[in-house]
Formats: sequence, structure tokens, C-alpha cells
Amino acid sequence: MSDIRIAVINGGNSAEADVSRSSARGVIEALKENFSSVTSVELDENIARSLADCDPDVVFPVLHGPPGEDGTLQGFLEILGYRYVGSDVHSSAFAMDKIIAKDIFRTAGLPVAKQCVVNRDDDVAASSERVLNALGESVVVKPACQGSAIGVTLVSNANELHQALKEAFQYDPRLLVEERIMGKEITVGVIDTDDGTKPFPVIEITTPENSWYDFDHRYTAGWSEHLMPADLPEDQTNTLQKCAVAAHQALGCRDLSRADFVVTETDVYLLEVNTLPGMTPTSLYPDGANGYGMDFPTLVRYLVERAAKR
Repeated sequence: MSDIRIAVINGGNSAEADVSRSSARGVIEALKENFSSVTSVELDENIARSLADCDPDVVFPVLHGPPGEDGTLQGFLEILGYRYVGSDVHSSAFAMDKIIAKDIFRTAGLPVAKQCVVNRDDDVAASSERVLNALGESVVVKPACQGSAIGVTLVSNANELHQALKEAFQYDPRLLVEERIMGKEITVGVIDTDDGTKPFPVIEITTPENSWYDFDHRYTAGWSEHLMPADLPEDQTNTLQKCAVAAHQALGCRDLSRADFVVTETDVYLLEVNTLPGMTPTSLYPDGANGYGMDFPTLVRYLVERAAKR
């Protein structure tokens, strides 16, 4: 299949566009080890013409956040008849919306944190009071449909909560506010195979003291460490891998995904699923794939060949 023509879509105008371009450079370099025709395509108003010009057999979206990861681009590719790597329209949309995704996880019996949903049209002071009554002062405020921890604030008291809600509304009209759980930050990638969905090794993410895995720590080399396999009891490791696979399947994901967790000494909490996980040199999904036995060129070749057969 070395003659497969591939278009790697990246960039755009989302808050994560630069991360997307960084991921794409690595994906393109790796793809060129096995394929002769690999074209970088910018996600802009000329996207239809750019795709027509390179006439790809497979589109590889390397995008983070809306509109590349929320089903919008996937619907566009479906209408134009392109085969593409990754989840389809519905599963992309479900996973991108943290509120909807958690409803699906809860229905599937997966372990999730307590939460409140806050809307921009509601009075901020009243919303703050409702969150405090339901969850207490130690919470995490998240825009419903952003990735890479954009707009996320860790809150410790009522004053911080009010400001965190106002800031998060700059990114999304709907917010997910969750109880803040103190534990290890854990991630598990999964990949679809002919024998079903398989989990990668469990990875623990560590950051310097008094910091957390925010945007800067995700994408700045040396600002975080990936411990693989994570130092966890065997039963927790098994639970995390089973949860990652179950979450992938509950959302109807395809090809690949990465599930993020917080783990305490006794409990596991599923936070979210990323349908297009990062592919930068510091990203977690390629690390997990390597631990599974697939180096980066093998991984991206596998994903392209899987899409080409659809």
C-alpha cells in the first residue's frame, strides 16, 4: 500500500491550532518512511479545493478541539466521500462534549466524578452557590467542548470559583464543574484491531510540585514525565485498561482513542476520552503505542492502512 495518497489535515483557527501543526509535522515525517505521497493540508476556507488538488486515498486528521475533533470535519469528509483515520461524526461529537460523554459513561456503568453543569445564561453568582452546595469549594471548572486543558481551572475556594466560571465562559457557553479528586493523573490509549479493541500500557503523568498537567505542561518538553507502566497495583491497572476499552466502545469510537483518569489509592475516575490524541514528540498516545510494541512510523502506517480498507 505504499502508493496510497495521504492528506494530513492540520492547523485551522482553534485554540489548539499550533499544537495541531506540531503534531502534523511528526506524523508527516513518520508517514514518509512508508508512503511516497503525503501532503500537508491546512484547515481553512480552501480545504475542499486543497483536498481535490491532492486527491487523497486517505485523509489523516491531525486536529485538536473544534471543528476538527468534534464531528464537524468528519461530516465534511463523509459528504465528500473521503476515507479518513479516526472516529466518525457521532462518536467524535459525543467525545468532544464532556457533558454528553459523561452521561454516556455513567449509563455504561463507568466510574465518573460528581458534577454540576453551568450555563452562560444563568446568573454566575447563583451558579457558584449551586456548585458550592453540591460539590464544595474544591472543584475543577472545564469548558464543555475544549481540549488540552484550555480554559480549565483548579478551584480551592468560593472566590476562585466565581472567577473561574467567568474565565471558562470565554471558551464555551456550557461548563462542566466536577469535584476535585486528589490522585494520580493517568492515561490509557487504545487501538482497534481485527481481534477487537486493545489497551496500551497504563501511563502515569507527573509534573513538578505545585503544578498540574495544564496546557504548558502537556506541550513543553521537560515539563512533565510519563511513567510507563504506571506504578499501580495490578488490579487497578487491569481496571484502567478495561475502562479505557469500555469508554472507547461506549462512545462508538473508531481506530484509536486515549482515556484520561484520576486514580486514588482505592478508586478510579474516568475523566474524558480523546478521539484524536496528540501526536507531538511529548504526546502520550505515541508513548503508549511504543509500549504496546508499535513505534511511531508503524503506528501511523497501521492507522492509514486500516482507513484505506474501509
